[in-house]
Amino acid sequence: MVTGSWFVLERWITDNPYRYARPPGQSDLDVARGSNARQTLEAHWDSWVVEQDWAWIAARGLNTVRIPIGYYHLCGIDASVLAGTAFQDFHSVFSGAWARIAKAIETASRWGLGVLIDLHAAPGKQNDDSHAGTSDPPKFFSDKRSRQHTIDVLCILLKALNTHAQSHNPPLVNIVGIELLNEPHPPNDSDLQAWYTSAIQSLRAIDPSIPFYLGECWRTDQYTDYVERLSPSSSALLVLDHHLYRCFTASDNSTPAHAHTQALTDPSAPTPQAFARAAEKLGRAGGGLVIGEWSGALNPGSLTGAPNEQADFVRAQLALYERCCSGWFFWTFKKQWGGDKGWGLRDAVGAGVFPERVGLQKWGTVLDRSVDAPRRARVRDEMRDRALAAHTRYWSAHPGKYQHWRFGDGFIKGWEASYVFLDSSPRNDPSGRVTELGFKGAWARQTTQDHGWGYWEYEHGFMQGGEAATRDFQPNGDDEDNVIAEVALGKEAQKEASPRPRRWGWKREPQME
Repeated sequence: MVTGSWFVLERWITDNPYRYARPPGQSDLDVARGSNARQTLEAHWDSWVVEQDWAWIAARGLNTVRIPIGYYHLCGIDASVLAGTAFQDFHSVFSGAWARIAKAIETASRWGLGVLIDLHAAPGKQNDDSHAGTSDPPKFFSDKRSRQHTIDVLCILLKALNTHAQSHNPPLVNIVGIELLNEPHPPNDSDLQAWYTSAIQSLRAIDPSIPFYLGECWRTDQYTDYVERLSPSSSALLVLDHHLYRCFTASDNSTPAHAHTQALTDPSAPTPQAFARAAEKLGRAGGGLVIGEWSGALNPGSLTGAPNEQADFVRAQLALYERCCSGWFFWTFKKQWGGDKGWGLRDAVGAGVFPERVGLQKWGTVLDRSVDAPRRARVRDEMRDRALAAHTRYWSAHPGKYQHWRFGDGFIKGWEASYVFLDSSPRNDPSGRVTELGFKGAWARQTTQDHGWGYWEYEHGFMQGGEAATRDFQPNGDDEDNVIAEVALGKEAQKEASPRPRRWGWKREPQME
């Protein structure tokens, strides 16, 4: 979930902060140039997301929030971020922002929520939209100083996040990554990719463990290939961020809602194919794919009046993201004006367009791991044996050289990795959320040193072992024998007859989620 228009403002989401803005009154800079800017902004920052909102978010089963910020929001920790920029005269306006961002991270941690910090507005402006900080034309890609200054800003941000985390006892551990640039609009891919490479090198020197999220300009395959090339030289987890909307183009607006839903539901349709293809390649490169923005919004021209058409559209997206992606973030948490069930998550839930909650939820009695270990090991081995038999039986019809034992090894590793996360779920979480293993492709890669030609069998086993562990943990009322059978049977028959079969992921969000 994204806390849109909290720090980086968007007038279509909330109009209040713009009442004193200088014309054209569409951006943070326009607000800063108006009267009463500091008082207006600080009042908004303190009221847009409050304690009750964090409780509501956690109760929905969500586990991560994406917080968009501008570089100027960091001036309270380092005034140099403003030097030579359009915001250089507005230190007094934005100097109080960082303390509130830091408080948001602390509060999210208290509610068991991860935080992705997203640089939504960079020096020089990386796209032509007012949510990139100003109403001026962008010059990020034409101005070498802006590009270097943005790297400096990101380094300042990373150091500040680490300092803030370590200042707590125990240290905060809920920062799940930094998005280096929101929706960049480069003149060509090579310019942006060169900048990404430089930024990652500088940030990795400060902290090699922090995940970096990269906007992929709606060119998923091209940026997947880039991450694949870059990953061997980067110890950081690299995550591609795709934004999916179906309400902006003429084609979108002339397509009925049911057709949009079908295009996301059919595994052979272009978008599911692209996501599955990217997820497999990124996982094997030690990375992942997330949907950093999406919504239930459809153009009125797409709505036919059929029952539940908007809810079906939302659920089709959720199912696709669960199957193919490592995370998703709904845009946006709320709007100033109630009733928008396409864009506002609170309204979407209230209208039944979005599910009341997502993710696993604790049910029944949580068994002590030491007591449950013998049963768990027995079920694990039975599931492995049946899944391995199905895997072997399927591929016996396709002559080739196989190492089926690697499937069984991967199954055990996937089961154990999944249960590490499941067992770490806080027992006192009032919303009953369950911690799940995310970025499964990257995890699978890390659990073996042999990534040769037979790795795909290990990977398939790992994925099925992880799924089996989750179903064992929360079998939804099925008895044990049925759970074993359903995990083991039918899996291989769903795969294409290919010597390098496609992997289907199944997780929502990082770490965490």
